[in-house]
Amino acid sequence: MINKQNLWFLTLFTLILVLSIYYITMPNELLVEALKKEPKTTDTTTETKDTVEEVSSLVAMRVSLEEERQTVMDELQEKLTNDEATSEEKNNAYEQLKYLNEVKGKEETIEKKIKKEYGIDCFVKIDNSNANCVCVSNEHDSTLANNIMRLIQENYKNKMYTTVKFQKS
Repeated sequence: MINKQNLWFLTLFTLILVLSIYYITMPNELLVEALKKEPKTTDTTTETKDTVEEVSSLVAMRVSLEEERQTVMDELQEKLTNDEATSEEKNNAYEQLKYLNEVKGKEETIEKKIKKEYGIDCFVKIDNSNANCVCVSNEHDSTLANNIMRLIQENYKNKMYTTVKFQKS
């Protein structure tokens, strides 16, 4: 017989699992759409190769981060399902899972804002009070970097230590 606590746990676990799968599969669909919409100039082969290279470096960074996070999430989910773990350990594991999902959502939101406001493809990684941003742009301007730093800071109440790096496209 399933009691209320087990039912809540299974419900939340299922929700976290579904959201994780959604976030993992979402960027691939966006990448395919972006590559289909891209170059419309006369030198399409060169531009396509450049676009693929810059997008692939960002995708490689995203995949690497996603693999790291997935390993951590798997460990936390093991703690949640472990019968020998105390309720405090399970609560801590649940809170960490929730935090990881929030961070992932904030990173995606910031990337979309940068793309919308400045037209730059970027990769954002947030660790506690540190934010690292890698932008693919021919323009390496300190004003642009400061604007990106301000945009990132707008999403947080506490001070964020932000790094902005540029890669040539």
